[in-house]
Amino acid sequence: MNDYVKGKAWKQEKYNHILDVGFKLFAERGIGQVILPEVAKAADVGNATLFRYFPTKTELVIAIAIRRWESFIKWHNSLLTSEETQNLTGAEYLKFFLDSFLELYRNHKDILRFNYDFNSFVRSAEWTDEQKQPYLQMVDALSRQFHDLYERGMRDGTLNAEIPEQTMFSSTFHIMLAAVTRYAAGLAVVNESDPESELVMLGDLLLSRFTKIKDTNKTEEENI
Repeated sequence: MNDYVKGKAWKQEKYNHILDVGFKLFAERGIGQVILPEVAKAADVGNATLFRYFPTKTELVIAIAIRRWESFIKWHNSLLTSEETQNLTGAEYLKFFLDSFLELYRNHKDILRFNYDFNSFVRSAEWTDEQKQPYLQMVDALSRQFHDLYERGMRDGTLNAEIPEQTMFSSTFHIMLAAVTRYAAGLAVVNESDPESELVMLGDLLLSRFTKIKDTNKTEEENI
């Protein structure tokens, strides 16, 4: 957030309004198909006013991405109380993490459509390290949450210790996000199959790969 907005409630309100309007336009039409004057008109602000809040399209797009992802992550985490979260095993916590991608597909396809264009946009956009920092901090916060999940699974023995944390995080995040995004953006050809059932199956496959299933038959034999 730039210095123009800080410390002024009415500016913060307008800032958020521009983000919401921009997100709607970008998710519906694609980031590359929308120019800033169109965002200004839809938000009912002048071009000069929009420039004060967001001097470049890159800054606007990054701010929208941060706002939408942070809001979704905060909402999904709120589905469990602190006590419920603390009582999860590592494997149960991983299942909760995987379920967040299914929730995105079921009820937040607009975020996924925006994210598909966002990835393409930022690869070609010129953005400074300073512009990148808030977005990278958001991703780092998600990585730290997964670290807690992984450490818990190592302690309680419910996650596969043979798989490094970074491999598990990257595989889980990229495979699931890519899958739900392709379906949401209409990139996957679906005939008579049910996309949601396929995504559930994919999540289950990852869960079975990363969790450590106890051999109950062996345990019973040892107890005899």
